[in-house]
Amino acid sequence: MARVIPLRSLPVFSIINPPDPDFNFAEGAAFLIDKPKGWSSFDVVKHIRKCVNLRKVGHAGTLDPMATGLVIVCCGNGTRTISEIQDAAKAYEGKVKFGASTESYDAETEITDTASFDHITKEIVLAALKQHCSGEIAQVPPMYSALKKDGTRLYKLARKGKEVEREPRKVTIHAARIISFKLPKVELYIKCSKGTYIRSIAHDLGKQLNSLGHLSTLRRTAIGDFNVNDALTIDDFDLIFKPQ
Repeated sequence: MARVIPLRSLPVFSIINPPDPDFNFAEGAAFLIDKPKGWSSFDVVKHIRKCVNLRKVGHAGTLDPMATGLVIVCCGNGTRTISEIQDAAKAYEGKVKFGASTESYDAETEITDTASFDHITKEIVLAALKQHCSGEIAQVPPMYSALKKDGTRLYKLARKGKEVEREPRKVTIHAARIISFKLPKVELYIKCSKGTYIRSIAHDLGKQLNSLGHLSTLRRTAIGDFNVNDALTIDDFDLIFKPQ
């Protein structure tokens, strides 16, 4: 039986603690998964359901299809801990592309407008992060999100060309710093509370710098104390389990 790391009483399987196919997953377990680009979080859930032959499987926090990185998937009685995991702080590495905006605030939709970005310097980006991305902030969610308005997902309205008023939500930015600065792209590290949209940070940052901006890439690197470096890839998972 593989060595496990407890999440309270829940075993957590990873690349350094690989799961044993004979483990009784119905009793409860969690998997650290490095989600590939193009997969939805639910795609990961469906794949793991087939592998462990168990219906009761869910993820502890959505990650957009264009993004990669850590998704924690719980199964069996472990699904009771999902809310506990969701409450943990998240860490991301993402590239903001200045000078262009999109309706989705990321690279999933076409560029709708452009603006100059030559005036942007590393110093003014750092100043904007300190002023607008530090501590508790009010953030307006993007229209392309799974939030609901009168029972309808916002992204469904957005795809019909509709835009509705969204109330700002309080989120907390624990840390924000520059990883690399190569205009028009600036790579950022963001550690934040649950419910934070990194896409909105990219969009808002463009406006705050008298330009435009959108998120071109995103990778979730940590959830609480769990790091993507310890996560199983889908290929790793398939070497252990043969999907039925």
